[in-house]
Amino acid sequence: MDTDSSTAALANTQNRTRFSVLGAISFSHFLNDMIQSLILAIYPLLKAQFALSFAQIGLITLTFQVTASLLQPVVGLYTDKYPKPYSLAIGMGCTLSGLLLLAIAPNFETVLIASALVGTGSSIFHPESSRIARLASGGQHGLAQSIFQVGGNTGSAIGPLLAAWIIIPNGQHSVAWFALAALLAIFVLWKIGGWYKRQQPASGGKVRAATKSHLPPRTVAWSICILLVLIFSKYFYLASISSYYIFYLINKFHLSVQSAQIHLFVFLFAVAAGTILGGPIGDRIGRKRVIWASIVGAAPFTLMLPYADLMWTGILTFIIGLILASAFSAILVFAQELVPGKVGTVSGMFFGFAFGMGGIGAAVLGTIADHRGIEYVYHICAYLPLLGLLTALLPNLERRGRQI
Repeated sequence: MDTDSSTAALANTQNRTRFSVLGAISFSHFLNDMIQSLILAIYPLLKAQFALSFAQIGLITLTFQVTASLLQPVVGLYTDKYPKPYSLAIGMGCTLSGLLLLAIAPNFETVLIASALVGTGSSIFHPESSRIARLASGGQHGLAQSIFQVGGNTGSAIGPLLAAWIIIPNGQHSVAWFALAALLAIFVLWKIGGWYKRQQPASGGKVRAATKSHLPPRTVAWSICILLVLIFSKYFYLASISSYYIFYLINKFHLSVQSAQIHLFVFLFAVAAGTILGGPIGDRIGRKRVIWASIVGAAPFTLMLPYADLMWTGILTFIIGLILASAFSAILVFAQELVPGKVGTVSGMFFGFAFGMGGIGAAVLGTIADHRGIEYVYHICAYLPLLGLLTALLPNLERRGRQI
């Protein structure tokens, strides 16, 4: 009876507080990704200041993304077994260190070190915060992941605007002002860590044993591989926008840096809007349908983009961002349901792979841009969403019931 009472009390607490917790973790994600997007947004400044090639620009993204991608699955696997409620605040402290180093970096090598520190902070933040979002979801896993994700995507959208207003006019050292955002995030994450810690005594401080999947192991493994290919197509394409869209607009349409950053903001705003839609729609109509529509559905627009004028470039990139962004929450929750009881491991794997693909994509596309021109990048990336056709091979989990 005591165990049942504790479990009931835990459930009631989660149901009562989940939206405040989801709001707090989404706000923290907003601050985290806003800080991270500053690195991308000040590429023109860094390129001019340190005389960088496109390949070196890609290497900055690669350093940040790969640092995050290699550590995230390890963090998720470890915290599945040994929860660390205050690890989020500690990870943000690492991001803070990277931000301050970036503000005073005297050379390209130091910029890489700063990027690696920010990536390390991200490797801790994403799998643990995704776990908290699921814990506070009250069973609405897609909605919870969307609320969590939209904070990050909104932060990514706001970052370039703040860079255009603050950093570009005032120079590299003004990056240090954003340390205030990191300090605020540390405070919020420490509070979230306290909430997370209070959930554990009701279960004796132990992690609940993983529930076995209803699917054969081979089907689970094959499905995970398909989902990772879809992540590849999504984030490799997004790398072409996030890292090189500003240069594309400047080169093709002769825009100023500030005007190009506003266009990047519009794209990233569309990503934020698409993110908030994907999760709850997946809760209602099934995640496989959302994944199918969000990857393949972007293909007609990516194929048209290289041939569009400035007005249609803005419209098409908005549509592409809106459609593509709806995929990630659905993909992540689909994967969590394939491997129930391993929220941290699965979240770390998928966030890590997404970051890694973004980094590798930036490095590869930067090298291509150096040799073939920035416009050629968008011609070859246009075909990536067609990989979404593999969604047809995924199992229909809704027919088997979801793991809550």
